[in-house]
Amino acid sequence: MSGVAAYDWQSPPCDRSHRNNPSVAPLTVFCDFDGPIVDVSKRYYTTYKLALADTRSAYQAQGITLPIQQLEAQQFWEMKQDRVADEDIALCSGVQGEQFEFFLSRVLEIVNQPLLLHLDKLQPGVRWALARLHSQGIRLVLVTLRCQEQATQILRNYGLTRLFSGIYGTYDDQAAYRNNVELKQQLLAQALTEQVCLSLQPQSAWMIGDTEADLLAAQAVSIPTVALTCGIRSYRYLQQFQPTHTCYDLLAAADYLLGKMK
Repeated sequence: MSGVAAYDWQSPPCDRSHRNNPSVAPLTVFCDFDGPIVDVSKRYYTTYKLALADTRSAYQAQGITLPIQQLEAQQFWEMKQDRVADEDIALCSGVQGEQFEFFLSRVLEIVNQPLLLHLDKLQPGVRWALARLHSQGIRLVLVTLRCQEQATQILRNYGLTRLFSGIYGTYDDQAAYRNNVELKQQLLAQALTEQVCLSLQPQSAWMIGDTEADLLAAQAVSIPTVALTCGIRSYRYLQQFQPTHTCYDLLAAADYLLGKMK
């Protein structure tokens, strides 16, 4: 599969140990990275500001003064959560016509630069949520449009790699920002095939995510979903994709899934 990377370093893909140990739940949770685990809002807003400033400077050098009006952080993020197109966000900021192509090219060039990646932070409660799920014998699998190497390194930096049975990511620096639905479907289908025993029932796997790509990918392989509103999509936007359950963050999702196991 073009653009897809995978790394499985812990348990074999068809571990049937739960059949001999009823206390281990036959449940696999596939989880997205950006949004559910990592807060990318500051990086995305900083990218927007820098691209806007670069656009203004580039046209000023040509003797053209643009009516730039930088959005406030909350307004920008609310527009991103409602999936307002970058072109419309740029238009609201005073960027028009052919200027948009320059603006977008700058966004894509700098959004994954190392000097900005450090702005990503763990979402509150993530350590506790992952530890609780793992302690109950739940198999955790990361499925992300982020570069696999980046995601693995960030998890390693936080000491969280030991909690995951596998990491499925991409080789494409721009896939996460573009939220490539088709690629997400490929990743989840591969992860499902390799990580879940074919003999288990569909209810034994769940997908946790914060975008339409996560929900559509899970629906394509017939597994239920938990949509999170702490990421880059709003509650109102996510509801049109009919998630099985919606909650705010990964900690609430863990509570919900563990509650269903009782």
